[in-house]
Amino acid sequence: MEILRVHHIAIIATDYERSKAFYLDVLGCELIVEHHRVERDSWKGDLALNGEYLIELFSFPDPPQRRSWPESTGLRHLAFAVPSVESARAELQAKGVRCEEIRIDPYTEKRMMFFFDPDDQPLEIYEV
Repeated sequence: MEILRVHHIAIIATDYERSKAFYLDVLGCELIVEHHRVERDSWKGDLALNGEYLIELFSFPDPPQRRSWPESTGLRHLAFAVPSVESARAELQAKGVRCEEIRIDPYTEKRMMFFFDPDDQPLEIYEV
């Protein structure tokens, strides 16, 4: 098998419109296409970042809460590369996004920080 790259990340939201606004207005993603799947009572939006397809945003009726704290098995977080963690953190905080303190990755010595989407999904910004 030859894997070329990650194709997309799927995220399930409890409030589709609120999460869509977060990923579009706060993080700067672009909505490529959106479908309402009547048979599943579900929305699906395909989002791109800098022209590259990246996220499938879903809604489902009454999805179970994701167990995140303490750390649990499974996908831990989604990380975004940024030129400046300090600038990105300031922008996120100005938009009312909950952010943790900036840290230094002990292995790479790069600056990084966690923040959270409307469903408390942990997201990371990592300085490149």
